[in-house]
Amino acid sequence: MTGSERRQQLLDVAKALFAEKGFDGTSVEEIAQRADVSKPVVYEHFGGKEGIYAVVVDRETQTLLDQMVASLHADHPRTMLEQAAIALLTYVEQSEGGFRILVRDSPVVTSTGTFSTLLNDIASQVEHILGQQFSARGYDRKLAPLYAQALVGMVALTGQWWLDARKPKRNEVAAHLVNLAWNGLSQLEHKPKLQLND
Repeated sequence: MTGSERRQQLLDVAKALFAEKGFDGTSVEEIAQRADVSKPVVYEHFGGKEGIYAVVVDRETQTLLDQMVASLHADHPRTMLEQAAIALLTYVEQSEGGFRILVRDSPVVTSTGTFSTLLNDIASQVEHILGQQFSARGYDRKLAPLYAQALVGMVALTGQWWLDARKPKRNEVAAHLVNLAWNGLSQLEHKPKLQLND
């Protein structure tokens, strides 16, 4: 194997182990054993377990962020919402191990941060789009960050639940998310108030 092929093999093996056992439950010995190499080979490529974990998390984070941001381009806000829900659920479906790694609390600081950092990055993209839509419809643009966090959180938490539930199917889950978000958003009051007695 070339050096880059060996590196990719080690990343694939480590990703599978981290998804299955978590960071603490995985050892350099296991990574080396599954890759059929010696421990020094793992250390040579990544400097240790923390190094290989950081690379796995960075790659998964970038993949998910790229897919989510790419989905936020459509002519209509509802279409964007549908595309974003499908993008996240497709990532969960196609990279189950990667998503499991991302949603666990990471003990290692990575260059791209944590899952919550990733969600904040996505929310800031959504915030920009919502801000434009709010202005066009006479809503207070300053509230776009609040709604962006709510929408991204709703989709992300549903994705975490669906990771294990897997029922209903992806497009049905996305349709229900959009139903809740869109039908709720389409009836927004300009100045909402709680109806609780003071």
